[in-house]
Amino acid sequence: MLFEGPAFIVAIVAICTGGWLINNWIRAKHGYPLEDEWGGKSALTDGDYPEVDRKVHLLTSENEQLTGKLSRLEERVAVLERIATDKASRLSQEIENLR
Repeated sequence: MLFEGPAFIVAIVAICTGGWLINNWIRAKHGYPLEDEWGGKSALTDGDYPEVDRKVHLLTSENEQLTGKLSRLEERVAVLERIATDKASRLSQEIENLR
């Protein structure tokens, strides 16, 4: 191959352009911000990925539900700890009072 003439320069430009296109395609596929022609990044807007917004909303609501369950379980464990560490006489007295 001869390294002179306009064909070599055109080949270098084509290879660089193809690499830039493949790089941006991979970035777009995985949700990374895209590069513009000057090397800067273009930020994604909120409406670019509606399925991501839906997943965030679902995970937020699930997180709220799990937080509620966790607080109820903590209350129950606290009651069980109080019963387990209470003196036996006081516990038996409370059971007798309930009868």
